[in-house]
Amino acid sequence: MSVTVGGHQRAIRANKVRAMFATLALEPGRAISHLELADELWSGRSLGNVHNALQAHAARLRKILADPSQGRAAATVLRAVHNGYVLDIPPEAVDGNRFLDLAARGSATLRHDPCRAIELLQSGLRLWRGPALLDAGDGLRCRAAAALFDERRLTMWEDLISARLAVGDVRQAAAELRQLVAQQPLNEHFCAQLMIALYRSGRQGEALTLYHGTRQRLDEELGVQPGLPLQQCYAGILAQDPALTPAGTGRPSAVGRIA
Repeated sequence: MSVTVGGHQRAIRANKVRAMFATLALEPGRAISHLELADELWSGRSLGNVHNALQAHAARLRKILADPSQGRAAATVLRAVHNGYVLDIPPEAVDGNRFLDLAARGSATLRHDPCRAIELLQSGLRLWRGPALLDAGDGLRCRAAAALFDERRLTMWEDLISARLAVGDVRQAAAELRQLVAQQPLNEHFCAQLMIALYRSGRQGEALTLYHGTRQRLDEELGVQPGLPLQQCYAGILAQDPALTPAGTGRPSAVGRIA
């Protein structure tokens, strides 16, 4: 967690202040009640005077958010409202919201303009600096948001790879997929996409070897067989399915995101 004020990045060192800031920043412009904040910061543990504790954290947060160039206007960024607080900033001022917006726009653009989708998805992924909300505490809201960001990040990578394959950038797609498969060895979407990228590059044997390795890992670690989409991808490569070959060429084509 960090905040940029007047062009300067500031760290938020206190754990509870970070948790309070994260909770408010996840829903900018919306009032979060004292009770909601207490549940997030102290996870249901009893506290002598919640109101005073939140006031103290809010005071520390206001000092971090204060922009000397704005004078008194800085005090309105974090506002006390009836029985709660609100972080009065536009949604796009929060990187998490920008990330989700770019993910949605990239996904919507993928089919009709893969080049534009690549730009949008890359912009979103560049916002990623490590595990989401790693230091924002163990409250339910922040953990749920972190899970959403993590899941959306994987989907963004799937969309980005699909866009690269659609424009014929097989080499870059394969390079990125090798890293993704190493990080997510049980992710069948990435496995299927890498198989397609290898097949399209004329490396059918490597694609089939990848499938067998993934099937063995799934069996050993989870006791399951590959899902139907991955099995169909394997069968299509074995049969050199014409659906994998773009019209007018003799080379295997990219397929879209595996459903």
